[in-house]
Amino acid sequence: MSVHPDSAPAPAPAPAAGPGTDSADNVLFTTADTPPEPNANTEPADDPSDEKRPTDTRPTDTRPAGTRLTDSRPAGARPASDRFDDRPAGWFADDDLAGVGGWKTGERLVAAAKAAEAGTLPGVGTRRGELTRALAGLRDQLGAFELVLDVPGVEEAREQRLDLRNQLVDYALPRIEGASAPMLVVLGGSTGAGKSTLVNTLVGSRVSATGVLRPTTSSPILVCHPDHAEWFLEGPLLPGMGRVKGPAPDAIAGDQLVVITSEELPPGLALLDSPDFDSVFEDHYEFATKLMAAADVWLCVVTASRYADAMVWQMLERAREQGATVGVVLSRVQDGAGAEVVEHFGEMLGEHGVGDARRFIVPETRVEESRLPEEAVEEIRSWMTGIADDPDHRRVVIGDTLGGVLDSLRTRVPELAEHVKAQVEVRAELAGLVESAYGGGLAELDEATRNGSLLRGEVLARWQDFAGTGDLLRSLRTRRNKLGFGRRTSRRHRSPVRVRALKGALRSGLEALIVASAEHAAEQAVTAWREHPAGRQVLAGSAVPGLGEVSPELSRRVSRAVSSWQDHVQELVRTEGVTKRSVAKIVSFDTEALALVLMIGLLGYGTSEVNVEGGTSAVPQRLLKALFGAESLRGMGAKARADLRSRIAMLFDEEGLRFGQALDAAGIPDETVPVRLYQAVYNLEVAR
Repeated sequence: MSVHPDSAPAPAPAPAAGPGTDSADNVLFTTADTPPEPNANTEPADDPSDEKRPTDTRPTDTRPAGTRLTDSRPAGARPASDRFDDRPAGWFADDDLAGVGGWKTGERLVAAAKAAEAGTLPGVGTRRGELTRALAGLRDQLGAFELVLDVPGVEEAREQRLDLRNQLVDYALPRIEGASAPMLVVLGGSTGAGKSTLVNTLVGSRVSATGVLRPTTSSPILVCHPDHAEWFLEGPLLPGMGRVKGPAPDAIAGDQLVVITSEELPPGLALLDSPDFDSVFEDHYEFATKLMAAADVWLCVVTASRYADAMVWQMLERAREQGATVGVVLSRVQDGAGAEVVEHFGEMLGEHGVGDARRFIVPETRVEESRLPEEAVEEIRSWMTGIADDPDHRRVVIGDTLGGVLDSLRTRVPELAEHVKAQVEVRAELAGLVESAYGGGLAELDEATRNGSLLRGEVLARWQDFAGTGDLLRSLRTRRNKLGFGRRTSRRHRSPVRVRALKGALRSGLEALIVASAEHAAEQAVTAWREHPAGRQVLAGSAVPGLGEVSPELSRRVSRAVSSWQDHVQELVRTEGVTKRSVAKIVSFDTEALALVLMIGLLGYGTSEVNVEGGTSAVPQRLLKALFGAESLRGMGAKARADLRSRIAMLFDEEGLRFGQALDAAGIPDETVPVRLYQAVYNLEVAR
């Protein structure tokens, strides 16, 4: 956003047009209608209308212009240069800037005064504590995740996230804490635009290095009044940058903020000369963007020969999107062709959405001792000091900038959340590949436990030994009389050796089948990830070893799960296997043996794929139906099979968790991250 006219001192009304007076259509880079143009070789006279202005109660400064920065010409006076008498109209007019957003000048100053009483800034709310907590919460959420996957648009999203968090840490939170601190004007621009020369001129001494070597500003130089040196040296502004007390502009380099004090600056103003944003050094661009986001006013300095460079407009648009208050200085404007350049520059500002930015020109002129002539910067000086000297005007400008930053979060954070969602979607894709692999393994295992493929080798041999040697029949005990009273023994029951052998073989075979299926599923999951760009990225940096194999503890967990399932089936036979009444009168049975028979039947014994000798293929089903009946048998079988599948699925889920741990270790955000970002923005709006 731009500096508003009501943030500057009230302009003087223009005298009536007459001989030697510019028309209103020839006004350029001024804050008021233009009084009579003085001769270029003499200092301009004071505006005679000043004494008639009732609203301006400031004392008249009669010191010669150029003695120090706090000296200024009367409001409305033009610099002593008549080089652009023919320049076009339309740069700045009072009618265009009388009010912004429905606010009148008086209303804004009243709001600023009320905000001062509350210790805050106009336009950002009066609940300072709640606002600080909301901003701190958003800051924490922005630092709680990383955009690690190389998906389309991720580079822009990473920069956007960093910019958002830096602006909260470097500017928004410190500015709320230091609402009464000086207005910080950051001068940014392209290489050789004359930022350092402009700072030196405004301060009245050489505080920032200049020269023909580019870039000349390697470290940012901050100049402030001595009364506020402590706040800039030890305060919360730009906490990530080191501080060096100046003057040492030629000896300091790196991520250091050089703080220099000067009596020439008013207490309400600080200037910061930032590195070139188009420097050949990448860190200079990072400094420039970081400092731009921390400015109360960002003054972009460009030359008449390079104002059309793409980088200039990228930075201006970036400043607008981040809510900065923007001013522009067009420097080194030549005689003759200056009007055409100025007009075209104004058109480009409008096309790029910064047409309301406060604008100034600096003509091509001599530079002596790293400074411009005083008259070349007089208008810039008057504008800055006019705001800085009036606490209410200063609060209006700072409040506009901070309010613009907070307003920009309404769109910038949701835009970032959309990029986070893209990462979440890719994470879901990778998780889906793992789920599909283990789901396929579970389906294969279901089929293997139905078609009898498990009942081969030792399991089949143990079953035939158990069924063919009479142990199966001995597990069925005939009652001795009609009343059901037979011989009883106090001897503790022990399972026959063949029952225990069959139970062990069945358990071992089922365990081996489950482990093999899990290993195949892990291999399938890793293969699927290797075929996915994001999956390859995760595998390349994975801190979870052995993803393509089963986990070392799987064998133990499988053994425990299968043993528990066998116990569950035995309990089903004991509690739900109610025998037919006609059978129950004459036969009792051993629950462990019949549980094994039920397991053999469930695992597909007697199917066409299993070659059974001795005519015993149908024994399990015939025996179980005879004892329990078809309906009871179906119920027990369904429960036993569902329980086995549930236990295997749980084992596979635990195996799949390793892939989830790999996603977590890679730092890929989950679905809760965008939700927390939206919530943080909502909390901020409530606090405002």
